[in-house]
Amino acid sequence: MTEASRLDHFTEARPMLLSLAYRMLGTRADAEDVVQEAFLRWQAAEASEIASPRAYLATITARLALDHLKSARVKRETYVGTWLPEPLVNHPSPEKLELAESLSVAFLHVLESLSPPERAAFLLHDIFDADYGEIAGALDTSEANARQLATRARRHLEERRPRFTVDRAKQEEVLGRFLAACNSGDMTSFRAMLREDAVSYSDGGGKVYAAINPIFGADRVVRLYAGLMRRNYGQAFGVVFADVNGQPGVCFTVDGKLSMVTTLDLDENARIRALYHVLNPDELAGVQSLA
Repeated sequence: MTEASRLDHFTEARPMLLSLAYRMLGTRADAEDVVQEAFLRWQAAEASEIASPRAYLATITARLALDHLKSARVKRETYVGTWLPEPLVNHPSPEKLELAESLSVAFLHVLESLSPPERAAFLLHDIFDADYGEIAGALDTSEANARQLATRARRHLEERRPRFTVDRAKQEEVLGRFLAACNSGDMTSFRAMLREDAVSYSDGGGKVYAAINPIFGADRVVRLYAGLMRRNYGQAFGVVFADVNGQPGVCFTVDGKLSMVTTLDLDENARIRALYHVLNPDELAGVQSLA
């Protein structure tokens, strides 16, 4: 394999590799670091080791992401409050539309509940169409165990977040009504939009004011938002509608500076079952241009 052909294979696979690494790690910078390291290993690999360039690159990337994830999870154990993935705002993606749901903040948040090997096995098989032999190679395990890991992950995800599709126009409509209710202070309308078991997640990383723990239950969520509106009364808020991780979302600004990125997770009846708010300035640094 020539150097030029190696580069061509990597360039073609790079969007897929970044997509895999981001889903594994939840931050764009870490994903880019992993893919860069995969490129260096790809350049140094013996041609005799490579049966399928795409599978080989996916295997390298998955292994590197697993190593990184294990150390990252240790850091997250001491993270202040809820950790949410870094939002991808108006991020161009060549991916097929059917992959968009697996990129959502809600889905990535549930992925956090899986072990690193389960996450890798599920993503490689169900999202990126790798066979169990390739997954076994990536995880340095048997094909039977790779299948078991993916099955266990799939079952856990289905229990936590059943799969269904909410029409994008309906997502935008609900998001608009949510913002209108918050802007007017109409908590009655807001309450009617929520499931009884709705939950609000906020990621401030201990660096800005945010609820440290998830807020469970519709009534408690409403009280939280009513209190936040009283606390922030009089501030110059701005709202920018945006595509956030492939779904409708909104960026809030205060005095012209980006302060929060919000997405909603809807159930099959288009009622809000979860709200996700990223406020950590470190995670918002990459989207400051929207302010």
